Amino acid sequence: MQAPQFLPEDINVEILLSYLKEGQCKVTLNGLHKRNSYNDIIETEELTDGSMVVSVGRLSLYNSLPEYMFHPVDRFDNLPKYEEKERFQEELDKQQEEIKNAFGFFAPIDLLLLKLRADVRSKLQPFCSDDIIMQQIIGDELTPEQRANRFIRQLLSFLPQCKYIRGNHTLITLMLRKVFMEEGLFMESEQKKRTFTDASPRYEQQLDMELGEGYVGNIYDDMLTVYTVYYWSDDVCGNEFLKFIDEVEQLRFFIKDYFLSVEEDIRFNITHDDPPLRLSDEVFYNYLNYNTNI
Repeated sequence: MQAPQFLPEDINVEILLSYLKEGQCKVTLNGLHKRNSYNDIIETEELTDGSMVVSVGRLSLYNSLPEYMFHPVDRFDNLPKYEEKERFQEELDKQQEEIKNAFGFFAPIDLLLLKLRADVRSKLQPFCSDDIIMQQIIGDELTPEQRANRFIRQLLSFLPQCKYIRGNHTLITLMLRKVFMEEGLFMESEQKKRTFTDASPRYEQQLDMELGEGYVGNIYDDMLTVYTVYYWSDDVCGNEFLKFIDEVEQLRFFIKDYFLSVEEDIRFNITHDDPPLRLSDEVFYNYLNYNTNI
């Protein structure tokens, strides 16, 4: 029986086991001298109880041990000429039975090693699939408050690509749509003059002679690109609004540190325009045939 249609071609058996429940699949090893990534699953058979038997092209421990541990090494030597053919078949049948018994003897150990490989793969998969190691290396200086921030946690998966996202208006917009789960979120950029203040404006300088302490201005203007993100959700307007604002402010500094250059800034416009509340005026408003004027 060939592998069923729902299985991808040449799927690794450890990957298959990670998607099946305990006891749902039984594995048999049919040692083939092929690499594991080539036709790893040879055939499958579905049993009446709904479980599945998977025949895997893997070698057993039996195949790795010396032949003389299981079979006489001179089994086919010095066979009588007059009955060579019959004796050869008898000895061959004996060896096949010994091989079957050896596979059965090592089957529990082989399946235990296969289960260990599947368990190790399942534990490593989250680190391999989401670049967790790279995230931890790049974001090794995150504070506990940043790690607890729900929006920053959504951004951690983008850290390994931060150099490609940095300064890219489209990628930053798509990233923030993913963070806020809002497809309608949009961002605009513009050049603005920003006034900067140097907290320590005094410098000591020397030019062929000692000038002593020189003083320079601590306020200067410069042009920079400002990204404005427009976002609103009815869920943020409530008892948790101030907490939401604090989280967004932490997010803003995090984006500036990892996804913007020093010549860029970002701000969030979290506002919403509702029609004014009308208590009374000279116009009669009728909704559903009811006079609602107070």
